[in-house]
This record gives sequence, C-alpha cells and structure tokens, in this order.
Amino acid sequence: MKLIKIASSALLLLAFNMNAQDNLMNELDSVPKEKQAVSAAFKGLQVCNMQSTKLAAKNEWYFLVSHRFGDLKQGINNFFGLDNALTKIGGIYGVTDWLQLSVSRHTYNKTFETAVKYRLANQIEGGFPVTIVGYNTMDINASKFDKTLYPDFKQSNRFAYSSQLLISRKFSDAFSLEIAPVYIHKNLYDLEPGTDRKDQFVVGMGGRYKLSKRISFNLEYAARVNAMEHEYYHNPLTAGFDIETGGHVFQLVFSSAQSMNDVAYFTNGTGRWDAGGSLYFGFNMYRSF
Repeated sequence: MKLIKIASSALLLLAFNMNAQDNLMNELDSVPKEKQAVSAAFKGLQVCNMQSTKLAAKNEWYFLVSHRFGDLKQGINNFFGLDNALTKIGGIYGVTDWLQLSVSRHTYNKTFETAVKYRLANQIEGGFPVTIVGYNTMDINASKFDKTLYPDFKQSNRFAYSSQLLISRKFSDAFSLEIAPVYIHKNLYDLEPGTDRKDQFVVGMGGRYKLSKRISFNLEYAARVNAMEHEYYHNPLTAGFDIETGGHVFQLVFSSAQSMNDVAYFTNGTGRWDAGGSLYFGFNMYRSF
C-alpha cells in the first residue's frame, strides 16, 4: 500500500510538471517574434552605374576603382575601347549602419564628386514593403576654363548636384527591383538648343537577378522626364554582372554612357545600344576593409 501511494504521488508530480512545461511553451509561442529587416536586395553598392540601396556597414571602408573604356563599336581601331578609358577612384566610409560618406575623382571633366547616402526605411519581413535610401551628390568641375572663351565664368559654375530617392524591394532570394526618382541641377550646362537643361528630372529603374551563389545579372535604365531629346544625348541603358570574390564585389558593365559621375551619367550620355550608337565596356571594383 505504501508503494502504491509513492507511485501515485510520483505520477501526479510528473503530470503537474508536464502541464507546467506545456503552459510555459504555449506562453513562449504566444510572444510576438521581432520582425527582421530584409537584407541584401543588392550585393553591390551600385546596381551598375546607379546607386543601389545597399550601404557600407558602420566603420567599414571601401576603396573603389572603376573604368569605362572607349567605344566598343570602333573595333580594333581603338583596341575595342582600351585606348580611351575614363577612370574613377574613390573612398567610401560607413559612419553608422544607416549613414555613408564618399568622395571620388573622375577623369571626365576632372570632376571631384562628394556624396552622402542614408537609409530612411528598411523592408521588413511581413511588414514594411520596401527599403528607402536617400543619396545626394555634389560635383566640382576642376577643368581649366579659358577666360577669353568664357569671359563670364564664375567659380560657382563648377558645381553640379543630384538628389536621389532609392526605393527597392527584394521579392525573393534571387530577384530584386529598384526605382529612383532623381533631380539634377547644373550651374554650367550646354546652351545649344535642344541638348541640355539647367534642371532635369530623371526616373531610374534597376533590377538584379541571381544566377548562381556568387554571380548575378543586373540591368538598369534612366529616363529623362523633361529632357529636350537631341541626337547627341540619350537615356542611358546599362547591363552588367556582379561577381562576389570574398573580400569584394567585382562588377562587369556594358553601358551606353561612358561617364560615371551621377550628373553626367543621367543627363549627358551620348551612346546607344542600337547600330548607330556607341557602347562602352568597363568594371567597378570595390575592396572593403
């Protein structure tokens, strides 16, 4: 009889413990899980030429080298563009996880470009649908200007600016899209009728499709909303590949625009993909530290 009482007590105690554990697990399951931000809509800081919504992480340094060679369509005459390269060299620093600063030097017009990039909102799993990033640039044209040819030239004419709102959504692990309304202001611009404007509005569109673990195909296009179309300037269309190689992302680029500073890329592209236009091959190489 004493053994039966002990066994009964043990069974009651075991049943109580199991019920308490079930209640605890139910309570833990009922606690709402923190929603996670969606990451890596784009692997590179650029789609091709356009900025992506990716930022440098806090205290992360990037060294950037970009080349755009000459017109591929001239063939062996300019060694398929290798004789006429434009270069961009720059540095990028992540001040915080949401703020990035950069400076670069371009062969095109001897331009110095400074930029600030800042995250305004994150795409959230099961929540906010897009990532929103602001991007602003200031260009300084360091070319020499002949006072006899430009008698009214002022130092303020060297400056040009862009303000961009980058909006992206990662639809799956393989596919992401971005749209970017852009405002361009130039203090110095081409006065020839039908070619250029002091203020321009552009809508850029870009996408990324993952082909393998380390390679993706990228495509972008920028439409000038209020441009006076002229045969000399055209909307830029660019295709490229991201190649992840450990410490950096290497991008191969084919573009109808040779310049790489944002102001000129969006509004002064002279190439075209069709038979009558120019096409430029190049690369972007980012090395992080």
